Amino acid sequence: MCSRSKEQLQHLLCLRVFCLQTQDKITVHFSPEAGSQRGARGSPACGAARGLCCSAMGEFKVHRVRFFDYMPSAIRALAFQPQRERIAVARTDGTVEIFNRADCFFQEKVIPGRQQAATEALAWVGDRLFSAGLNGEIIEYDLDNNKTKYTIDAYGGPIWSITSNKQGTHLAVGCEDGTVKLFEVHEDRIQFERNLAKQKGRIISLSWHPSSSKIVAGMMDVIHIFDTETGQSVQRLLVDRGIGISRSQECVVWSVVYLSDGTIISGDSAGKVKMWDSCTGTLIKSHQVTKWDVLTLSISQDETSLAVGTSEGHVVQFQFLSMVLGQEDKEWVRTRTFKNHTHDVRAVLEVNTAIVSGGMDTQFVVRPLLDKIDERGQASALRYIQFPHRRLVSCARKAGLLLFQYPGHLELWRLGESEGNGMFGSVLTVKRKPEKLLHLKIKGEEHICCSAVSPCGGWIAYSTVASFRLYRLHCENNNVSIIKVSKLPKVLSSANQICFSSDSSHLFVASTCSSVHVAILNQSGCKFVCTLKPKSGSGQAINLLAASEDGKWLASANSDHEVQVYNLNKMKPHCTVPVHSSGVSAMAIHPTTNNLFMVHADQQLTEYSVEKKQYTDWSRQVQRHGLHSLWLERDTPVTNVTFNPKNPAHIVLHDMYMFCIIDQTLPLPDQRSQFYNQLTLRSMPEKERKKHSHAFKMCKIFKELLFVELMEDQSLVVVERPLMDITAQLPAPIRQKKFAT
Repeated sequence: MCSRSKEQLQHLLCLRVFCLQTQDKITVHFSPEAGSQRGARGSPACGAARGLCCSAMGEFKVHRVRFFDYMPSAIRALAFQPQRERIAVARTDGTVEIFNRADCFFQEKVIPGRQQAATEALAWVGDRLFSAGLNGEIIEYDLDNNKTKYTIDAYGGPIWSITSNKQGTHLAVGCEDGTVKLFEVHEDRIQFERNLAKQKGRIISLSWHPSSSKIVAGMMDVIHIFDTETGQSVQRLLVDRGIGISRSQECVVWSVVYLSDGTIISGDSAGKVKMWDSCTGTLIKSHQVTKWDVLTLSISQDETSLAVGTSEGHVVQFQFLSMVLGQEDKEWVRTRTFKNHTHDVRAVLEVNTAIVSGGMDTQFVVRPLLDKIDERGQASALRYIQFPHRRLVSCARKAGLLLFQYPGHLELWRLGESEGNGMFGSVLTVKRKPEKLLHLKIKGEEHICCSAVSPCGGWIAYSTVASFRLYRLHCENNNVSIIKVSKLPKVLSSANQICFSSDSSHLFVASTCSSVHVAILNQSGCKFVCTLKPKSGSGQAINLLAASEDGKWLASANSDHEVQVYNLNKMKPHCTVPVHSSGVSAMAIHPTTNNLFMVHADQQLTEYSVEKKQYTDWSRQVQRHGLHSLWLERDTPVTNVTFNPKNPAHIVLHDMYMFCIIDQTLPLPDQRSQFYNQLTLRSMPEKERKKHSHAFKMCKIFKELLFVELMEDQSLVVVERPLMDITAQLPAPIRQKKFAT
């Protein structure tokens, strides 16, 4: 965090708007303190962003909130499932995330971690995901319900690596006690089969030969090749230590890869990438990649490209190329170096047309390989994924409260108040500073997977994988009291998503198999009403819930891209929205029309009439006309949708780098349209301004956004988490020698 106190980090801005006579547009100006536009990273710039445009929106205040100290955990491991194009990401706090490469790298699932359960390695076996860590346990995950399925102790001490054979019949784990343990994969569980010959020292890295007949293991100063039938070491490769002082230190073989032609590639703490002949046990070639450690290797599916991650934050690509044109003899050649990280790159993958990497700087980076991409588009965009594709902030719109979700606790804050009004762009004097009302620490080791505060601010609910908690909150002046609701219905054992009705009288809890439990809230507590189940019978977890303002409708979306709408008056399914090819990243039901507005991971917008059970005319117009390329090429998904009650035609939504107001009364932009700053528009002649009038009005003056919401008093809450604040909390990177130092 910066040196200013948290109380000073919430700015109250008065945004007064005025109409340009020719366009009936408003232009909102901010003072220089309000923020700066996004730098060079990320999505293509949609015009200079020093203002916000919308139609007849009036005057409103902006609460700039920077006291949510969200801190992502470092990335420890990556694993790719090529058939369904899913990427699993393991973080140091035990959290596992699933990204869909085919769906714009959308984060489909999040499996919460738990304390002291850091994951060291991941492995896919078909559609099943396994992990192993220094606690000595192997975990299989229930990917339908986003939780651990079961755990098995390997009885070999801390586990450093886990890998599966190409046939998907066995798992191998490398343990602290020097054993490589084989597990047979059965339909419902895995079963220990045998130990390979025990060695002196820990097994750091493993790789199967594609035929499954051999396994290569990286250790300290040595590489062993095991025959999986006999269990014996058939080859021992000695690894040279570094030069100078480092010769007195053991050389750690951090990563190994076993190719189908018998070549073994290793990466070690001496900074070298080495190619070995497994038949003769001889070194073919050695490349000095860095002065520091080579931490991870990844081979492409066709075995012609190798990605290397280093401790200085670089990703290096090697390619298997012919050195002489027309000759078949090939060798591994260093071709590219990517410098997209500031700290250790602990995991790397080569995924079809891109190299994916992650490490200590917490960033999930997708670097496109432009020589494998035919045309410019989303696939050619450099992506930095820092924030989760789900909401960590819940808002009590009527009470002016914000609930922040951390892995192990919740914080409830009351927004500050300003004195009077001011000129547009001015910073208003705060007469009441923002106040932290509650710090609710959870019991046990499990992390929080979802939470919510009711619109009236009187209820707080959260869930871990193992338990569900509901609290009654009383706030009177400076006195805050919280009472745990002790007697909960038995069906409320855990939740994937939590939602309150607009009048705070009902609680909706997303459970297993896409079902939703409905409960009534009153002074006496919580009473179960019924369970809503989809007609499709999907077993996938729900990742979004949205309730209508009039309390009649409830919409749910799951990771199968299914969107169900329920009639809460009749407590039964009403309709199923046609399945879109891309997952829903944000949705909300309009307070006056009851239209369900959805934003998808591929940036497409759809609006569905719940009452008529069909897409609206505006949605059909969007599909016919198409959206602007600058909108579609954005690299972060929209994570929240809200509406302006005073102007039903306005839809407010945001992603990590901008928030946008869509005016449904204005025409859609065509491909020749520009997303101009409104100050620039105002300086244009009247006829020129009319040419650039369209529905999308973007604002990119704020720092990185976690949450944007319109409160009941028409003020706008903007929760920022500048990346520089996250970077400031990271450990220092390795020292890199600079010229003349």
